[in-house]
Amino acid sequence: MREPVQPSGSFFSSPPRIQYSHPSAKHQCANWLAQAIQLYPTASEYAILCIGTDRSTGDSLGPLVGSQLEKITSPNIQVYGTLDEPVHAVNLRQTLLKMRKELRSPRVIAVDACLGQLSSVGWIQVGNGPLKPGAGVNKQLPEVGQIHITGIVNVAGFMEYFVLQNTRLSVVMKMADIIAAALSLATQNCLVKPAH
Repeated sequence: MREPVQPSGSFFSSPPRIQYSHPSAKHQCANWLAQAIQLYPTASEYAILCIGTDRSTGDSLGPLVGSQLEKITSPNIQVYGTLDEPVHAVNLRQTLLKMRKELRSPRVIAVDACLGQLSSVGWIQVGNGPLKPGAGVNKQLPEVGQIHITGIVNVAGFMEYFVLQNTRLSVVMKMADIIAAALSLATQNCLVKPAH
């Protein structure tokens, strides 16, 4: 959950990011996501994998996004990870197996909270390539997603679990609103209808 490092040769030479409070945050994030999605023009299904737990304020970003995205009615978008059914370290591998059984080669957009520098708190980042969940708290979990979006919810470097527990819910919820709205806009505009 530290700030992700972009893979070499990625679509974005450096992770584009914007403060959640910026007036155009929703539309800018949607634009970046749309650009990343266009790298996969043959995709007919998208899985949005929202990682985190409702038992930690800072780490609830993913489940909050997932719960909002459940309202999307498109049959081509499957959401994994909500407040009711969170995806976290304990069940991530099981969830990935479930996705493989339920979907045909979906493009996966991973959503997660992360920790970063003090000056980066409140920024939302969009990237092409996978993210590594749990890295900020020294957990060995599989990399997930062809595209990722992360929200920097607090400061890294010292007692990360305590920091996540003591993150302001107001900030996390506002970031979740922006991310969910951006994902909704980007996927509605970019999905390819499956052949019948």
